Amino acid sequence: MSSTTKMKHVVNEALQRYELPDDKHYIVKIVAPRGNNLHEVITPNGTMFLVSMPTKFRKTIFIKRGDYVLVEDIEEGDKVKAEIIQILLRDNIKYIRSQNCWPKEFEDIQDEDTKGETSVDDMMPPYESSGDEEEEEEEETQ
Repeated sequence: MSSTTKMKHVVNEALQRYELPDDKHYIVKIVAPRGNNLHEVITPNGTMFLVSMPTKFRKTIFIKRGDYVLVEDIEEGDKVKAEIIQILLRDNIKYIRSQNCWPKEFEDIQDEDTKGETSVDDMMPPYESSGDEEEEEEEETQ
């Protein structure tokens, strides 16, 4: 299988897979990238540690500060405590919230993040109706 085909499958899996947190998996928020595919995260209870990004996500899906991911604990390693299982996109977060599995500690943060969002229509300049055309017609008749 070519690398392009692999990337396509990884992206489709990220967009279409909806997984809920359970005993082994939990939701964390990305605080900062630390290099070498490591990211510093914070849990709902405030614990900060490093997580690793698996090979399948590298150079395919990018995450930034403030994104949410689903992680699973790993036993080996002292500094790196977990591995990213799924990157939570907007649709994933809506689904998890609808199932009442979203951590309450992240509720306020998520609400603040969505308040600042503006739609494309909000960023467009106001559409001036035929007011300019009427002025031009008045100038032409004078």
